[in-house]
Amino acid sequence: LIDDIASLLDDVSLMTKMAAKKTAGVLGDDLALNAQQVSGVKADRELPVVWGVAKGSFINKAILVPLALLISAFAPWAITPLLMVGGAYLCYEGFEKVFHSLTHSKQAGEEKKDALDATEDVVAYEKRKVKGAIRTDFVLSAEIIAITLGTVAGATFSQQVIVLCGIAIVMTVGVYGIVAGIVKLDDLGLYLSRKSSELVRSIGNGIVSAAPYLMKTLSVVGTLAMFMVGGGILTHGLPPVHHLFEDWASYATVVPTFGHILQGVIPALLNVAFGLVAGGAVLLVVSALGTIRGRLKA
Repeated sequence: LIDDIASLLDDVSLMTKMAAKKTAGVLGDDLALNAQQVSGVKADRELPVVWGVAKGSFINKAILVPLALLISAFAPWAITPLLMVGGAYLCYEGFEKVFHSLTHSKQAGEEKKDALDATEDVVAYEKRKVKGAIRTDFVLSAEIIAITLGTVAGATFSQQVIVLCGIAIVMTVGVYGIVAGIVKLDDLGLYLSRKSSELVRSIGNGIVSAAPYLMKTLSVVGTLAMFMVGGGILTHGLPPVHHLFEDWASYATVVPTFGHILQGVIPALLNVAFGLVAGGAVLLVVSALGTIRGRLKA
């Protein structure tokens, strides 16, 4: 019995590690998005807002995990199409973020919205921020659960339950624990900057100065990871493309010294490029459908 339990835990540990690696792209974007959700909230209300979103995230996953298990039990054929849809959505989200950051239209729209809602009650403002963050979390949580489900598709039902529940708990605690730390970095820096020690004050000032750059870095890394993960999901669902990328990567082995390194890096870069193209294509389709619907209404 102990051997069976050890074997089960070993398999679960391996699958959990694989699932965590594949969901890293969503995790990076999740961190950036949720850290940005508390912008405009008073400093003493940042942690309560993060906790409110974290509770909503647990509820999201309590809904999504049973749904994923039902799909795995009764419609396993739907896992790959769902993953493909999720991968396409990730690429679309990433491309839309890049597109709007270049055109500045999204940033302007958000600033206008904040200006229009500046007179609302503080409690109502916080509730709106939390609801918006929970909606965003539902989409990202669905991506995490879908990717995890694809990883454990061939496992037993008990292993699927353990891995899915484990990933759901670890990701939620990890994401919102880190988010709580990120949003309070500036307060920590300010606290240290007021100490008597010159070294501690220098560290505090450095933290205050670095906090905005950390947020920007998280956003950039999260966007790149969305293309990498989304593009990887799409290429794995398209065997000809996947095999073509593998062939291209194998050519790198002829390069002296760095051949094996390039062989590992090239597929990731190709996945990013494929994800970028796929995201642009989905954005064009969505924009065209929106234009058609608008004309039909008119």
